Formats: sequence, structure tokens, C-alpha cells
Amino acid sequence: MLSRKRTKIAVGVGIAGATVAVLASPASAQDLTIETVQTNLDNVFIMLCGVLVLFMQAGFAFLTAGLTRAKNVSNIMMKNLMDMCVAIISFAAVGFAFAYGDTFGSFIGSSGFFLGTGGYDFVTKEVDFFFQVAFAATAATIVAGAMAERMKFKAYAIYTVFLTALIYPIIVHWTWGGGWLSELGYTDFAGSGIVHLTGGVAAAVGAAIIGPRIGKYGPDGKPRAIPGHSIPFAIIGCFILFVGWFGFNPGSVLTADGPAIGVAALSTALAGAAGAIAATAYTWISTKKPDVAMAGNGLLAGLVAITAGPDVITGFWAVLVGFIGGVIVCVAVPFFDKIKIDDPVGAASVHGVVGAFGVLAVGIFGSEVGLLRGGGFDQLFNQIVGVLAITAFVGVTMGIIFSTIKATVGLRVSEQEEIEGLDVHEHGYPGYSADVAFSGTVSGTDLVN
Repeated sequence: MLSRKRTKIAVGVGIAGATVAVLASPASAQDLTIETVQTNLDNVFIMLCGVLVLFMQAGFAFLTAGLTRAKNVSNIMMKNLMDMCVAIISFAAVGFAFAYGDTFGSFIGSSGFFLGTGGYDFVTKEVDFFFQVAFAATAATIVAGAMAERMKFKAYAIYTVFLTALIYPIIVHWTWGGGWLSELGYTDFAGSGIVHLTGGVAAAVGAAIIGPRIGKYGPDGKPRAIPGHSIPFAIIGCFILFVGWFGFNPGSVLTADGPAIGVAALSTALAGAAGAIAATAYTWISTKKPDVAMAGNGLLAGLVAITAGPDVITGFWAVLVGFIGGVIVCVAVPFFDKIKIDDPVGAASVHGVVGAFGVLAVGIFGSEVGLLRGGGFDQLFNQIVGVLAITAFVGVTMGIIFSTIKATVGLRVSEQEEIEGLDVHEHGYPGYSADVAFSGTVSGTDLVN
């Protein structure tokens, strides 16, 4: 035992000595400056945050699969897998250029196609692209849940190309890319509006155009509950998304600045926790039972609500914003049911409605800029303009895109395919083996349940 310890100590001393020798060499002494160290730290930090954001795709996949039926689980997983892959290629080809290229009339970028732009002052082009494309994929995957269980796979792939190559990049150019909303004074630190409102509006429009699932509404027009097949899946998805959000918000500091990262991380944690508690309390009071799925959506609502301002909405105010977000989602979900927009996972509520609130929250609760924090009405006005512009642009363009897809290749699967399950009809086999999920042979009757 003693000899092993001595061996480990010797190895450690050797590595440390070699490191010091390298750093002390004349060549390294010339290259190693405060600026180069900071640049490398910035690149590593943003790259790791990009990994966390990309890992959120797994969270969305689990959440959506869990809140829908077993007969569609493979279809859900396939859509989440492919919207990520399509987003990477589309955003690399043209989306990144439209978002961050030279401004063309403050509306859209016009240079740098196929990642042909130059380097950056604080982070490399490659790292910046990786971080940004993870956000684009998030905006695209939000729609998967709202249109789940009845949308054709090829229609979903086509929609994803348009959203990640054109629609989302234009919104980014208006804001983070220095376009007209940025010039106006609109602020959105990590994307309550840019990412979540964009995805939420697209989700609501798509769900409205495709129509509700078979059996969602009774003869009297009242909505019926269609339970998902795995609450454990759904809550695991929420946990993954919670972890990923610490790449989303702290990563948007865009530099390895410890104090600023800490502020964004703490605000994110407080708001998410408050949202989950608010949704739990709301359903417990209103239905006498704390709803598990709604608690998960409350967590996500709190996170969406703080995403526009984790740098300026801190402490008590972050808790308040998260709590309000958790209540809003509990009100919004039944509202969409009443107007016959069938959204199986509440995507339009969590990301669309709460995303709009998150943008407005900066103008209401933001330190020094918010209406309730001594900032007057100016910032709130800018935020209102941003919400209206994003909602109108995404609503109109995605309405045209979904309607065109519906009139050409078709948006919705056949009634038989929907009843028997998209796994079998779209992908050739069920997501769960017959001996696990079903008794006896796999039949149409089995797959309905």
C-alpha cells in the first residue's frame, strides 16, 4: 500500500514539474498572456455551455414522449433527433449568416454563408456557431410536443428547415445580431422571446392548423384528458432541461466571468424552483391534488420566465417572476384546450405565453430598467414592441409555411395511422417490444391504447 502511494506521489510531482517547465520556457512565456488565457477560458466555457444546451434535446425528447402515448414514442424520439440534425446543417448553411452576417436594412444578415465569416474578438467562429446552433435547435424542437401524435414526419422535417434556416435567424438578427429591435433598445439576455416565444408561437399556429387529436373533444365539445404513457419519462425530461438551462442562461454571459455567471445561475435556479412550487400549489388548491405533470411544466415555466433577464432580475425578484410564470402556465394550458388548440405537452403555454411574460418581466422587474424598479416605462415599451413583432412575424410566416405544407405534401397522417400509432406506420415498428408493452400479438387494437 505504501509503495503505491509513493508511486502516485512521484507521478504527480513529475506531471507538475513538467507543466512548470513548459510554462517557464521562453516560447511559452511569450505566448502565455492574460489575454490568451482569458480567450481560451471563454472558448472552453462557451463550448461547455453549448454542450449543456444541446443536451436539452434529450430533455425535450423525454418530456414529450412521456406526455404522449406509447404507440408514438419512437416517432417523438425520431423528430427530436432529426430536428437537431436538420438545425445544425440548415443553420450552418444559411441560418448563421442570416442571423449574424452584415446587416441588410436591419432586417436580415447578408454575408458569411456556409460559415464563411471571420474570427471574433473573444471566441472563435466555430465555438460561437456551436453555441448558437444549440439555441436554434431548441426553438425548433418546441413544436414537436404541440403537434405530437398526428403530424407526418416528412412535414415536420420540412418545417424544421424553414424555422432554423430562415425564421429563427431573422428574429436573431433583429435582436442579438444588432438589427432594428436591438437598435430600439429591446433586451433579451438568453432568449425568452427570441427562442421560446418564437418556438411557442410556431407551436400554437401549427397545432391550430393541424387540428386536435382524434378523441380529444367529446360530442359536447368539452376537452378530454389523454394521459401520457410515462410520467417518469416526463419528469426525467424536466430534470435534464433544468440542468441544461445552466448552459442556456449563464452561458449567455458569453465570457468566463465568474461573478456574472454566478448571478445568472442563481436567478435561474430561484425562478425554476419557484415556478414548480407555484404550479404545485395552484393545482393542489384547485383540484385537491398536486399535479405531477403540471409541476414539471411549472418548473419549465419559471425557467422560461427568467431567461430574458437573469442578469437584471435577481434575488426576490427572480423568485417572484418564476412564481408568476408557474401560475401563468396553469391558466394557459386549459385556455388552449377551451379554444380547441390541442397541445399535448403545453408547449404553446410554457414557451409562448410564458415566453412573452418573460420578455415583459425585464421591463417590469428588471433592476434600474423595470417599471417597478425605478426605470420608468421606456424599457417596458421596447419589450412590448419586441413581443408584438416576434409574435406577428412568426405567426404569419409559420402560418403560411404550415398551410403550404398541408396543401402539398400533407401535414397530418391518416385517421387509421393516427389510431394505430405513428411508430408502426411512420417508422415500421413499435417503440416498445410486444412482450414488454403489450400482451399477445401486436394488433391495431393494442396499439390504440
